[in-house]
Amino acid sequence: MGFSQWLSLTFIFHAFLSLPISSEPSLSPEGLPQIPVNFLELAKRPEVFDWMVGIRRKIHENPELGFQEFETSKLIRAELDQMGIPYKYPVAETGVVGYIGTGSPPFVAIRADMDALAMQESVEWEHKSKVPGKMHACGHDAHVTMLLGAAKILQDHRHVIQGTVVLVFQPGEEGHGGAKKMLDDGVLENVDAIFGIHVSASRPIGTVASRPGPLLAGSGFFEAVISGKGGHAAIPQHTIDPILAASNVIVSLQHLVSREADPLDSQVVTVAKFQGGGAFNVIPDSVTIGGTFRAFSKETFIHLKQRIEEVITKQASVQRCNATVTFNDNGQPFFPATVNNKDLHVHFQKVAGDILGTQNVLEMQPLMGSEDFAFFAEVIPGYFFFLGMKNETQGRFESEHSPYFRVNEDALPYGAALHASLATTYILEKQSKPNPPKGSSHDEL
Repeated sequence: MGFSQWLSLTFIFHAFLSLPISSEPSLSPEGLPQIPVNFLELAKRPEVFDWMVGIRRKIHENPELGFQEFETSKLIRAELDQMGIPYKYPVAETGVVGYIGTGSPPFVAIRADMDALAMQESVEWEHKSKVPGKMHACGHDAHVTMLLGAAKILQDHRHVIQGTVVLVFQPGEEGHGGAKKMLDDGVLENVDAIFGIHVSASRPIGTVASRPGPLLAGSGFFEAVISGKGGHAAIPQHTIDPILAASNVIVSLQHLVSREADPLDSQVVTVAKFQGGGAFNVIPDSVTIGGTFRAFSKETFIHLKQRIEEVITKQASVQRCNATVTFNDNGQPFFPATVNNKDLHVHFQKVAGDILGTQNVLEMQPLMGSEDFAFFAEVIPGYFFFLGMKNETQGRFESEHSPYFRVNEDALPYGAALHASLATTYILEKQSKPNPPKGSSHDEL
């Protein structure tokens, strides 16, 4: 590192560490960890915490489905305007992308998803969803709030951010592949890395969990229409029974994992939909089945897709039926596996350890759930982690996608501070590396 770079870094560290709660700054290993600690103290201040709680409750009361997040997007833009943060809108229909810093490299992104789920909330409380049949049951209201909280912290320190933090407010995560649409709109142009958070009802508040490498599975959906010949149930010999054919198909699909898959290569095939018939004494003309399949490698995923189609069509044929198989309705993309960058894992462990203590930074096993953050992590280094919010003194916290799902709002400062700290320290560490070619900048700033 040259003397001028060292001098610049010294100034940056002193600026960040000059908050009232900090001690005398230094470039020693004891100095850098103070930045995340200070950010957490800022996020926990009553005026900041109450502001975040208010935002989260407004979003929770007015849930919107994928690519319909017009009011959520409007709220985000209003908060960014009030903070003086420039942004692009619309991106991928309802998305918002904000910029904090110099508008020049290095660029690092922090992301939150915005959409709700099509389900009725069963939690009775003052800020229950006001929209029948829609609910924030996956914590996206908290994700947006934490990213806005990080934006407030970062904007207050924008003059000492020698790079650019990109705020990605993403629509349509719940099965719509909104991340893919944002990529197509160029939101990660010139961006070096991206971080994402998901709240977790199963992990204690004050902890985080993740791992390097594969974290979440790639996923796809399938639907098959199995057609036979309907008739009276009392004379089945004059029919071609699609219910019997579909039943054989479902049993055979289970063999794909239990008898064809390597036990060390995790895979899932689940049939979750079976629709056919409407009377006790009538064999229907057709049956519709559907489900999901998941894997961690592209090769396994492609092979599984091929075998699902083969098993359905050929097993139906054995029962004298015809079958048509479709994958992912309305041209929605398959979700790739979410794979965490190993270098970013080291960075995450260091920053999260500074905020929470190393004993509260947990390494987890991969999950068969999926996340469209994976689209971002496919094209640039990405890192996704889970933020604990369980507190047994506040009762049971149900898992995501439950009508009884609740957010522990005490977790909001942790998420905001982690977002801000991961981005800030990433930029600081990039200062010692060679500058990228001229022309890599964003003129929104």
